[in-house]
Amino acid sequence: MSIITIIGAGQMASALTFPATENNNKVRLVGTPLDRDIINIAKDTGFHTTLKRQLPKAGIEYYQIEDVNKAIDGAEVIICGVSSFGVDWFADNILPILPEEIPVLSITKGMITEEDGKMINYPQYFLSKLPANKKLSISAVGGPCTSYELADKDNSEVVFCGDDIKILRIFKNLFETSYYHISLSKDIVGVECAVALKNAYALGVSLAIGLAIGADGSGKEHYNSQAALFGQSIKEAKHLLEIVGSGEENIIYFGGDLYVTVFGGRTRRIGTLLGQGFSFEEAMEQLKGVTLESVVIATRAAKYVRSLAEKGIVKLQEFPMLIHIDEIINSGNIVDIPWKSFESEKI
Repeated sequence: MSIITIIGAGQMASALTFPATENNNKVRLVGTPLDRDIINIAKDTGFHTTLKRQLPKAGIEYYQIEDVNKAIDGAEVIICGVSSFGVDWFADNILPILPEEIPVLSITKGMITEEDGKMINYPQYFLSKLPANKKLSISAVGGPCTSYELADKDNSEVVFCGDDIKILRIFKNLFETSYYHISLSKDIVGVECAVALKNAYALGVSLAIGLAIGADGSGKEHYNSQAALFGQSIKEAKHLLEIVGSGEENIIYFGGDLYVTVFGGRTRRIGTLLGQGFSFEEAMEQLKGVTLESVVIATRAAKYVRSLAEKGIVKLQEFPMLIHIDEIINSGNIVDIPWKSFESEKI
């Protein structure tokens, strides 16, 4: 039995309590300042209000953020369970108090765009934010897995990535079950880039859903158009992964994560609303209070591509779908899928 401290009580972080406790580990679930009600209700009833599931009855202790030091004391691993909007909070408030000997596993998917346009993953960003002379081992989780279905113990294939294979094996032993299947990879840049990009492109594929059902929602969902946008997403992401030096196998994690994201959740909702003709502002108003990481990563990825184009490394025409998504989000453009730009001629 090991003690696992999860900091952040969101849906995916809390869903991990299922495989963790099933393996007879002791879990300490710590809420961020925004998770106070989640922790209070779960502590009293065992019910998670956003995951909408009863959490495991045994093996979990609940902590408010004021008791985070107590939750960390004696822990053998730390899970960073915040969303991309909590990354800076975690870096500023949690990283400085973590003992160097405790490895960290981040479930947060996304990228940070630096001033020069370069994208770095969250483990890289966390390491750059560490206090002087402090070292931590920070690994990450990627792959297609929704929190709801993990909690329901549906078979899921994920990948744990990091620079220390021995630590990755420790994490695998803690979490792998008959339904939670874990591959390991030292290609942290490739894996993290792949699973971050899927958020941007899932929004793009979902535009086809909104276009098909129409402004009043009375139309029928079409799959040819979704498949075409799915294919273009694979093409553009494959090119981006090559640019960052990713191993070619990581396109599997992009494709799988893209598939599961298009079939449900927050990203599908924002893409569908935009496809129905709502402006970005109107769509955001309808989804007020919903964490939309797809908007963040689409903006950052497009900024990165534009910076590469300015340096002559790529051409914007090579990424028509990503650029169109960015123009919808940040320039107020209406949805007008650039179908002709997807065509190619191979001789």
